Amino acid sequence: MGISPDAALLAIVDPLGAPRLLQVVKSSRPAGSLPDVSCAARFSIGGTVVIIKSLDELRQVDERTLIFTPMGLGIGVQMRPEDSAEYQQQVVAQFELAPTVAEGTRKSFDDLRTVFGYSVLCYELFTLVNDHALLVLEQALRDRFIEFHQGTVTFVDRADAEHAVAAERYEQVYEFASAHRGWRLRLGDGHSMPFDGMLSSLRGWTRRVGLLRGQRNRGIEQAKSNRRNSVAHPSGYHMHGPVAAARTLSDLAEIINQLWGVPTPGGRLYPAPVQREVIVMAWNAAGTELNTALATALADAVDPDDQPWQCVTLRAVFHPGEHYIDPELRYFDARFEATRHPADLLWGPGSITDAAAWFAEHQPEPDQCDYLDRTFVVRLDGDQLYLPMRPSVAAALPDGERGGTWYAIKADHPNDAFNHVRNLVTGVACTRIGPCRQCHAETLGIGAYQDIAAPFARPAADLSRRSHRTPARPGPTHDHAT
Repeated sequence: MGISPDAALLAIVDPLGAPRLLQVVKSSRPAGSLPDVSCAARFSIGGTVVIIKSLDELRQVDERTLIFTPMGLGIGVQMRPEDSAEYQQQVVAQFELAPTVAEGTRKSFDDLRTVFGYSVLCYELFTLVNDHALLVLEQALRDRFIEFHQGTVTFVDRADAEHAVAAERYEQVYEFASAHRGWRLRLGDGHSMPFDGMLSSLRGWTRRVGLLRGQRNRGIEQAKSNRRNSVAHPSGYHMHGPVAAARTLSDLAEIINQLWGVPTPGGRLYPAPVQREVIVMAWNAAGTELNTALATALADAVDPDDQPWQCVTLRAVFHPGEHYIDPELRYFDARFEATRHPADLLWGPGSITDAAAWFAEHQPEPDQCDYLDRTFVVRLDGDQLYLPMRPSVAAALPDGERGGTWYAIKADHPNDAFNHVRNLVTGVACTRIGPCRQCHAETLGIGAYQDIAAPFARPAADLSRRSHRTPARPGPTHDHAT
């Protein structure tokens, strides 16, 4: 390499015995202005120059990190270094693992959170954290597999004979599965599944034993597995920023906690059960106004004098103080599922005065509900495809409304169930039985009412109250069938 006249050369020998040149760059600053350890050096290795920074230089802030603020990306502004360092640590401090998580997985996750805080000095650390988090995901699956089986894993050979394998470490499981291709893993319910010890088998196992849940999450889990494979077998350079790295850590924390049976309050992937409040929905006779409030507001409510109003009392997700209300609550239908979260009809329809009297007498309480992996039944009668229903509602239908073909569908949202059945009916590429590879639903069964709807349900207490729907919005309401 070219040598500066202001540089000194030192001949050194690396551990392999190859001579190299070390160029120590002299500073132009006055004598005595530099600490003894402050200097820059460049190693020349095979024509490649590697900059060796001083400790002071390593402590310099990376200004790329400073433009990421709590209010978003700073355009023309940046945070102070000390504020940025505190902020980036606060971002990942909120991602906590449950106490029951295996120690090895916990330590690996804590390392990621620690390194994330140093990104204020080196922006590239965001990429390293993001990518290594995907590898920790596989470690978590392995640790959970070993803990789940409590030291013994049972395989079934091609002759259906069982073989118990002692497994204190996952490497033992992987080596056995690799040496016995075609053998199946015995599950606790008496069934078995293909298992080769690879990531895809581990992920499939978590679903079979019920550790991971949510139909939409199936696609997300597959995507994360694909990203992990890209990290393990890279094909080019890439870089991630703090937003992507933090999202990956957040998702990783949710997945790990769910593997150990702990959902995340307010989580994006595996949320804890959501609180449902007792509310009242009231609308005028013209259908031009629709008001919703907590049922406690009924204490002083009376019917207006100028025009008649109707109302229903529901148990639904309604948290105006937290700025979250079921975004589809206005579509509530007492018979068909049309809201994002489950909503139950408690009373109505009737007058506001009667609703207030009923609420004062019964004082219904809030509750919690889980909205992942819900079971819906969908009826196809001729060319009419009806909106999804709860099995308990379908079980109480009169005989005249039980005809046609019925579909039992597992989904997180009624729209997912409806769209899946519509694709099946029209011949689009959705999977007819089992988890669908094309959408967020799973077909549990197809057949007549007595074979599909009734077995999944317990009868509703009073279907006559479920013949009502609230106006979806001022103006015409939506149809029940398509």
